[in-house]
Amino acid sequence: MQKITRRNFLGKTALAGLAAGTFSAPFIRVARAGEPGANDKIRIGVIGCGGMGQGDLKCFFLNPEVECAVICDVYDDQLAKGVAICQDKRGKVPDTVKDFRRVLERKDVDAVLIATPDHWHALPMVMAAQAGKDIYVEKPLAKTIDEGRAMVEASHRYNRIVQMGSQWRSAPHIIEATEIIRSGKLGKVSLARAWAFLDWLPTIGHVADSAPPAGVDYDFWLGPAPKRPFNTNRFLFNFRWFWDYAGGLMTDWGVHLLNMASMGLPAENPKSVTACGGKFIFDDDSETPDSLVTVYEFPSCQLIWEHRAGLNNGLNGRSWGVEWHGTEGNIILNDTGWQLTTEPKRANIASQKGHSAGDPRVPHVKNFLECVKSRQQPVLPLDLGHRISTLAHLGNIAYRTGHKIVWDSEREKIVDDHAADKLVGVKYRQPWHLPGLRRA
Repeated sequence: MQKITRRNFLGKTALAGLAAGTFSAPFIRVARAGEPGANDKIRIGVIGCGGMGQGDLKCFFLNPEVECAVICDVYDDQLAKGVAICQDKRGKVPDTVKDFRRVLERKDVDAVLIATPDHWHALPMVMAAQAGKDIYVEKPLAKTIDEGRAMVEASHRYNRIVQMGSQWRSAPHIIEATEIIRSGKLGKVSLARAWAFLDWLPTIGHVADSAPPAGVDYDFWLGPAPKRPFNTNRFLFNFRWFWDYAGGLMTDWGVHLLNMASMGLPAENPKSVTACGGKFIFDDDSETPDSLVTVYEFPSCQLIWEHRAGLNNGLNGRSWGVEWHGTEGNIILNDTGWQLTTEPKRANIASQKGHSAGDPRVPHVKNFLECVKSRQQPVLPLDLGHRISTLAHLGNIAYRTGHKIVWDSEREKIVDDHAADKLVGVKYRQPWHLPGLRRA
């Protein structure tokens, strides 16, 4: 039997074996009449219709060429909310299903929106690429680095347009600020900081296990994650705070702000990562740290990430933001705009400000739709989304292992640390299987 490697596994996978959640037979691509043209309708299928899925769907409907053919969610309440949005925005009722594979079988779906919990990003995305669909997938790209690599390779093998939903990459004021940095006017940038202090995140408390709500296919919701009793603290929005499904604030807000920070830094991979933190604010069921500081060492600069849940007074009077320190000055920004302050002993560039132009998700989604028609790469393709998501995952791995980790970006491997390197991968619960997970 030929060994399946990370580089060749996608050619060996299939939809034929998916009834059992496996990829075993040769894949046959779904026949399509052609990609959408400049004036064609783009018919989407929604996979995951919780809070993010509903918000994204409304944003997609701001574009008149978008129609929604089908909505998938394992929870009847979420399906009903998605249907109500379609009725309100288009006056039509889409089909509803609980199994995402039924979405991928359809020839009337051009693109899929994946807004599931993080542990359900990789399988639907890889299978959607195999089925000839373009994909808008929410951040982080996946729950682990290995899954992200599988997704990147699927996008290349099947020549799909894929955009990761970290919309700040499309924010005009961030583009404006980072163009100043890349022009060289800020001088040599040796340090960037990103932070999120979020007082609107309350403690989730302690909750006993219970039966799932009516209308929930809980086993399907778990999917490849470990089998556990149902608990409301692990469901819906709060899945973010448990390692089985996500990576806490590091992969939630962290991916967004590391994305912004990277826009003003060289396109480098980190050499090493150090992190410290813990649960210093909340006493509750959550597993991920409510407080964390992470330091990334790049070949030419440093990047520092910090988050605090339950607090608001962040750095420089901003609850969240990004700051770049250059030899000629520094730029600091958040959702309201940016400010450049001259380095006092230099004064070679004038202090100045720029203002936000509104919700960046609107141009981000529009860019994806335009690329579906033009077949050009979007502003945040999977290669870049994978690199940014990897930064967040490495921060969590450094925290969970409790020591500095050294990263080999070519091999995507943590050097000389087997325990830490295992966290780069994930073990799927049977019968779900994603070939190519080297550390499964």
